[in-house]
Amino acid sequence: MVALIDLIIFLGRDTFYFQNSGIAVAGCIGMVLYPLVYLSWNTQNDCCGAAPFANEHLLSIIILIGSYCLSFTYCLLRKRIYSPIIEVCANTFLIIGIILNVVVAIHTESYILALIGNLPGILIMSNVLVRNHVFLLNEINPIGKKERNIFEKIAFKILYLPAFKKFPLLIVLCLPVLSILISFLLLFGQKPDSLILAFTQTYKHGFSQLDYQCNNVQCGGHYLCSVAANGHSDIVKPQRLGVRHGNTIICNRQLLISNAFEELLAEKTPTLHKIIRTNYNKVGNVVHKYYWVFNNKYVSDVIYILMKPAECFFIATLYTFDSKPENRIASQYLKAEDREVIKYVTTNSKILPTKN
Repeated sequence: MVALIDLIIFLGRDTFYFQNSGIAVAGCIGMVLYPLVYLSWNTQNDCCGAAPFANEHLLSIIILIGSYCLSFTYCLLRKRIYSPIIEVCANTFLIIGIILNVVVAIHTESYILALIGNLPGILIMSNVLVRNHVFLLNEINPIGKKERNIFEKIAFKILYLPAFKKFPLLIVLCLPVLSILISFLLLFGQKPDSLILAFTQTYKHGFSQLDYQCNNVQCGGHYLCSVAANGHSDIVKPQRLGVRHGNTIICNRQLLISNAFEELLAEKTPTLHKIIRTNYNKVGNVVHKYYWVFNNKYVSDVIYILMKPAECFFIATLYTFDSKPENRIASQYLKAEDREVIKYVTTNSKILPTKN
């Protein structure tokens, strides 16, 4: 809001209302704190995660954000004009920051985050660019006499151009500046296209290209017995379909017994159940991450066989501590109304006399 008001006043009166300190405070919120929201976002980058950037390419995004934040700080703190090349680079990184915020807003597809974070950052950097233009026009003449090489002469001419010519040219200069930055990042294991892959190697965002891997992936339910139930039918012996989190799944007896055992555990010893569930969820996270491995019928067959001893333990526990274990097993992964019917019939059942 501060940057927007300042730009409107400048367009009307050709002067700025807020001092650099006011813009600096706004910049700390819009350009420093807000990127931390994205960087601290859920780092689970898979079909069930919400990471906005691919973790292995995150360094490129961090360096880019840090570069335009440093340029922003330099532009507000400097008291005089330094080398024309430095001034051109500082303005170029501000434009890169504007472009990055636009790309991030489109990628995350969150209008709220765009309005409270990306848009203020864009306005703040635009404000600083305009301030730089005015400051340079007022201070650049003495610097012009100190040019020592061809690069400084070119930089000086760019800085002294009218705004409608200078800013489009600075956008073009973003490409060579990014090329230099990418070359530097190669030293730290990043790829030449890491800035692009940071967006595309994600799931369920605007520029994500891995969504095809999420076909038939049901988040929150990929555990060992669930995977095992998807094996070859002559081995895992599916019995019926079930409903979990609104999705239809295949149920075999092993899966039904395992879920019935967990339900019994939650009823009898909730504290122990919570501890086991917390650790077992880590297994589910591994399956989510490498779903392309577990989404194979032969792998499911192997898991089914390996889970057989656990299945025997579960069924023994159910028959020991539950008065009606088969009713509990039969009610797993049914709709709520169907479970209520089974519960009602079980509770109110009576032995009817048989007719001779």
